[in-house]
Amino acid sequence: MTDKVRLGLLATGVPGLDVLLGGGLTEYSFTLIAGAPGSGKTTLAHQIMFAQAGPERRALFFTVLGEPPLKMLRYQQQFAFFDMAKVGPDIRYVNLADDLRAGHFHGVLERIMREVEDFGPGLVFVDSFRSVMQSARSGNEGLSDLQQFIQELGSRMATWQATTFLIGEYSQADVEANPIITVADGMITLIQANEDNSMLRKIRINKMRGQAHMTGSHTMRITDDGIRVYPRVLPPLADDRLPGSPVDRSPRRIPTGTAGLDELLRGGLPQGHTMLVSGPTGIGKTILGTRFLQAGADLGEKGVALYFEKGTARLRNAELAALSQSGQVEVVESRSLSLSVEELLDALMCAIERTGATRVVIDSLSEIELYLAPEVRADLRLAVFRTLTALAKRGVTALVTVGMEDDYMGLRFSPSALSFLTDAVVSLRFAEIEGELRKIMMVVKVRGCDHSSELREYRITDAGIEVDGKPSEYDGLLTGHPTPRR
Repeated sequence: MTDKVRLGLLATGVPGLDVLLGGGLTEYSFTLIAGAPGSGKTTLAHQIMFAQAGPERRALFFTVLGEPPLKMLRYQQQFAFFDMAKVGPDIRYVNLADDLRAGHFHGVLERIMREVEDFGPGLVFVDSFRSVMQSARSGNEGLSDLQQFIQELGSRMATWQATTFLIGEYSQADVEANPIITVADGMITLIQANEDNSMLRKIRINKMRGQAHMTGSHTMRITDDGIRVYPRVLPPLADDRLPGSPVDRSPRRIPTGTAGLDELLRGGLPQGHTMLVSGPTGIGKTILGTRFLQAGADLGEKGVALYFEKGTARLRNAELAALSQSGQVEVVESRSLSLSVEELLDALMCAIERTGATRVVIDSLSEIELYLAPEVRADLRLAVFRTLTALAKRGVTALVTVGMEDDYMGLRFSPSALSFLTDAVVSLRFAEIEGELRKIMMVVKVRGCDHSSELREYRITDAGIEVDGKPSEYDGLLTGHPTPRR
């Protein structure tokens, strides 16, 4: 039995794309990069080319009837991946416009092969290949000649051991009826999803022969560094879920920064747990989160705060501002109104990795919907689930707040049924007692651990949150009709 041939894989140089491809691009493959105008096709091709091109693997970039090479270079060199030193010795641009105008595929193919023989590239790009197809429809040669041309081009490139890319403006319908897709080894589609004045860029691997690639559409962004892909994937299982791993039956309790809450939690929040704090506006959720970060800083722990709506400059909380300025807490914010879950996760995880944070505050889930793209906003629970799963894998302890207006008609502790996703739930409520608007705190659950079930009144003071040391003396607090207990 002969050993099976192993495919060589090339790193694309595009963060996140190799994950979608199953490890990288197959060497000597024939890949189609498709998408609407402005979707990032040429930028993706250049980012891959500059990542791979060098003395040992040179690149030929053929332009057809799209942008002239000089105009293309002027824009592409604005990206951080662009290296002008490679243009000339390692990367050569060739314009095929005159050859294509002659109207003969044979002449175009011969020109390509002459350039290949002269330069000896390991990478070949043709942008835009759709122009070649349009010439087939308008010239003397038809689609059968085009298909023969494509097959011959792919065959010759494989003979020369070149990894080839064809770039073109193709819709999904165009691709399904296109002879290119039957010949291509791989196909990458770039999509621009527009909804409610919001635009979200996505990338999809339609086809990749010989390797297990990820399916579905995944978010991507074009920044000054180039393209970044955010794969829709959950992190691996936490270590304690793996077979043979020890089970921690008595996790260490960490202080929340609010002594009365620690008492209700029987000593503090279990390390690695995520606690949801729900309640109406003005009930003290942000203060509770700030005290949680301050308690960690007092112990030498770093923290990360993911804030929506409340920008750092607008925070009137001097304590949080001091933590941020001293470097004990890193604040993650965004000004975009078309975010994806992947981008939020990436920003949060990068901050945790960069600082070594063991505590995270997300304030709040009520505003997160305003920042997410419409199609992501439709399923907030999935967004929260993926975020909390990533935090659990990191082993950080998190406090997450959510706004919850109470109608006193039922025991609801979070909107969109989010409370079951967290390890602990603390509910904060208002109650009218003897002509005063008082605040009530209760611990609803702590997964796998004992906790108090008492309802306690508390006050917000200059020192933070002060919780009464004994249960409230009133019944009916959760129904909106408190009465003194006899």
